[in-house]
Amino acid sequence: MCKKIFIAATGQNCGKTTTSLSLLHRALEKYSRIGFIKPFGPKRTNYQGRHVDVDAALIAQVYSMDDRLDLMSPVVLDANTTRRFLDSDADSSVLLAQITEAVRQLEQECDFLIIEGAGHSGVGSVMGLNNAQLACHLEAPVLIVSGAGIGHVIDDLYLNLALFRESGADVRMILSNKLLKSKRDATLHYLQKAFAKTSIRVVGGFNYSPVLANPTLKYLSELLQVELKAESHQIRRIVHNVLIGAASTQRVVDLLHDSSLVIVNSSRDEVLVMLATLYHLVRFRSKLAGIVIAGTVPVADIVQQVIDDSRIPYLRCQSTVAEVYTTIQADVAKIGIDDNEKIELIHRLAETELDFDQIDTVF
Repeated sequence: MCKKIFIAATGQNCGKTTTSLSLLHRALEKYSRIGFIKPFGPKRTNYQGRHVDVDAALIAQVYSMDDRLDLMSPVVLDANTTRRFLDSDADSSVLLAQITEAVRQLEQECDFLIIEGAGHSGVGSVMGLNNAQLACHLEAPVLIVSGAGIGHVIDDLYLNLALFRESGADVRMILSNKLLKSKRDATLHYLQKAFAKTSIRVVGGFNYSPVLANPTLKYLSELLQVELKAESHQIRRIVHNVLIGAASTQRVVDLLHDSSLVIVNSSRDEVLVMLATLYHLVRFRSKLAGIVIAGTVPVADIVQQVIDDSRIPYLRCQSTVAEVYTTIQADVAKIGIDDNEKIELIHRLAETELDFDQIDTVF
């Protein structure tokens, strides 16, 4: 019989995909046939010539499951899906049948199957396919991934649990993720205390990691929708700090920390030249991840020459400095299929920070 775990969350960016990657990695120690499905895919990408959800593409790439792609992403949305669905008064039963058939096939092919939900428990409600409804329909016990903290996390959990309860889904475990190492034990103690009178188990996930939380240059180029000028070995550089290069050149230098991305207005010739020059110096290579040249003013020819000669990675963006900074700060980076450093770290952390046996026993 195939063991199924439905991975849900209290919201976006809690770490569902990280959890899925970790559980699949650990499951390989015990199960010979593992599988994954994103039944309802709200984030579409083109992978291997097919439109699939980005998380399905990631898992397929990491675990060599390309031959199962159609099953792994049975329902994937585009920008107009919701409007078309509402305008036509469509019945979600056709989509539910596609999801059900895909899960049934995977159950036959796998001993261990991860079913990853989308966003919080209510995502998909507009089409009658929210996480709680799907978990119940697919008869898959639920693991809810939450963020770290106590008060607000408990509030979020109870809000989401209400919908799972209403749908009749079987929630068995809460996994608190992105824990501060210094507060891990205390956080888990109080979360376990909050759910002590229920049948739901509370376990710890990963400690907070800047490497996992922060974006790569390639990711930022996709986020800002501009071309990244960089060499192949530079595109996966992880950005740990983002700062605005609006101060004097010396002050900008003083603000540089490990792997900084500096957003500079295109009219600030002296700052751009200074950063490009620093990139020639070995001791600044670790501090400078790259630059974003923002604004509509053309970059002077001689300045552009200096930048190109330095080989510093850069993005040229017509938006203002403030718009670029706000966009980056408001975003939380998802793991991409070529983020090898992050994927390798997840696998290593899964060995030490994830109690797979405890999770496996509950499900």
